[in-house]
Amino acid sequence: MTYEIIIAGFGGQGVLSMGKILAYSGLMEGKEVSWMPSYGPEQRGGTANVTVIISDERISSPVLNEYDIAIILNQPSMDKFESKVKKGGILIYDDYGIQKPLTRKDIDIYRINAMDTANALDMQKTFNMLVLGGLLKIVPLVTLENVMKGLKKTLPERHYSTLPANEEAIRKGIEIIQRVEL
Repeated sequence: MTYEIIIAGFGGQGVLSMGKILAYSGLMEGKEVSWMPSYGPEQRGGTANVTVIISDERISSPVLNEYDIAIILNQPSMDKFESKVKKGGILIYDDYGIQKPLTRKDIDIYRINAMDTANALDMQKTFNMLVLGGLLKIVPLVTLENVMKGLKKTLPERHYSTLPANEEAIRKGIEIIQRVEL
């Protein structure tokens, strides 16, 4: 099975690190992976996206025009990537900052109130893990155990104390994601 994923939002939302953790998780499971970030000159506040491919087979190219799964965290990214989800694909979005209604009826759409939940539970630093948890509920493409190994691989050792909070956020994300009917 091959999953071609785009994760897109503002810089500072953890978009690139979410993709990296997902890629490392796939490696931990013996999968072929590709992680290709894209961001503007701004480190924070500019748009950022990352393409992640996780596959049981060799990956011929990391460059994609369409995606099986899109995780969208802001309106500019929604405007750019909603139309690039393959028919029958999945779109997951955090509605904080999404102003325009979604229009696609040929894909499965899920909403995760990750920003509101992160603010309410004082979990702002684990916002991206809430979103990743939602993805794992809808498409369990990697195990939680391997996500935690991937997270440990990407975090500097001085931040290992945050691992329990990140795992808690992933579990909370699994709880709060909801299917949207248009």
